[in-house]
Amino acid sequence: SLSESPCFSYVLLKLKEMFNSKFGSIPKFYVRAPGRVNIIGEHIDYCGYSVLPMAVEQDVLIAVEPVKTYALQLANTNPLYPDFSTSANNVQIDKTKPLWHNYFLCGLKGIQEHFGLSNLTGMNCLVDGNIPPSSGLSSSSALVCCAGLVTLTVLGRSLSKVELAEICAKSERYIGTEGGGMDQSISFLAEEGTAKLIEFSPLRATDVKLPSGAVFVIANSCVEMNKAATSHFNIRVMECRLAAKLLAKYKSLQWDKVLRLEEVQAKLGISLEEMLSVTEDALHPEPYNPEEICRCLGISLEELRTQILSPNTQDVLIFKLYQRAKHVYSEAARVLQFKKICEEAPENMVQLLGELMNQSHMSCRDMYECSCPELDQLVDICRKFGAQGSRLTGAGWGGCTVSIVPADRLPSFLANVHKAYYQRSDGSLAPEKQSLFATKPGGGALVLLEA
Repeated sequence: SLSESPCFSYVLLKLKEMFNSKFGSIPKFYVRAPGRVNIIGEHIDYCGYSVLPMAVEQDVLIAVEPVKTYALQLANTNPLYPDFSTSANNVQIDKTKPLWHNYFLCGLKGIQEHFGLSNLTGMNCLVDGNIPPSSGLSSSSALVCCAGLVTLTVLGRSLSKVELAEICAKSERYIGTEGGGMDQSISFLAEEGTAKLIEFSPLRATDVKLPSGAVFVIANSCVEMNKAATSHFNIRVMECRLAAKLLAKYKSLQWDKVLRLEEVQAKLGISLEEMLSVTEDALHPEPYNPEEICRCLGISLEELRTQILSPNTQDVLIFKLYQRAKHVYSEAARVLQFKKICEEAPENMVQLLGELMNQSHMSCRDMYECSCPELDQLVDICRKFGAQGSRLTGAGWGGCTVSIVPADRLPSFLANVHKAYYQRSDGSLAPEKQSLFATKPGGGALVLLEA
């Protein structure tokens, strides 16, 4: 297991030495929380639909020493991330700048508010991590989860993994991102050797056994995308919300109570395939402007702005409701098909799973418009050199691709992709060892006491 591996012991020892030189003392305990790769099910968790991620071995690791004062001191092993200190009693999270320490504060504040505590004990924390930032592998959520577990441990309280995941999913929204909860759930609920189907309300996780004859390979496009710093992500969340309301209104449901596309399907009691045909009937492919949305719902522009739109989407002039709903309902169906193929394990399962991943990428690119030229190019290169399927993973607009590769083709696949994408003649990409790697399902968050 992870905590017994010699490599991990070395990482802890190095972190302990850095902690000592930074704070002049020894950490009492360590917490790790992994990043994740979403195999299929992109941009649908916040619509209420199940997703299929696995934890990666890369993680965030924090060395912690509780102190008697109320001072919270955060340091990072990476010199790009400056030290930060504040009073543990007065945690302010600045939404305008997604700085690294704000993600720590999200996790801390979530636990603090859950227990209704006004006073928190102070602590010294040294944060280390090897998840590439802004790559779509959930480095920020891993930091939120890690900080939540750190705070819980310092308080000497206990919560179930499901409760922790739900608290951290909610608290990450303090940073201004309206995410769904997949990243925090897999960080806590992951188990070594298996991917998970994560379902929401109520939150639960089911093992999904991946094919033994194939490997999942992550390739970083090296285009960084910071979810909290861009409005793309929150606009998509809002387009899905508006699509749900228009679909509900079209079907004479109580639309003002509806927030997610999944709720419309649940209220109508019909299949995902049937929801796709309702979408065809109810919505048009041409973009909607705010005035037309108001006409459809019978409300004023003022009501739309103040009661439905979030502050960061109030000035958006066009909403592509048809395309976003089509993506969500078709992607939700692909997740269920993926799980079913893994369970039934037919002879050609790697090919079938690959086809679903390819369809997912096409939908992300054309209907959800969350790809970018570099991701599309990388996906094409991966397919050309032996991937049975390849798609963007994470929010998109940059970050990583995930590919399913037959195990016997792995060495040539890695060599060829490295040459075709990372060794460009113009030398524009710094080849990082973090950029292209095979991965296997890792374990979830844990606490290690200093022996």
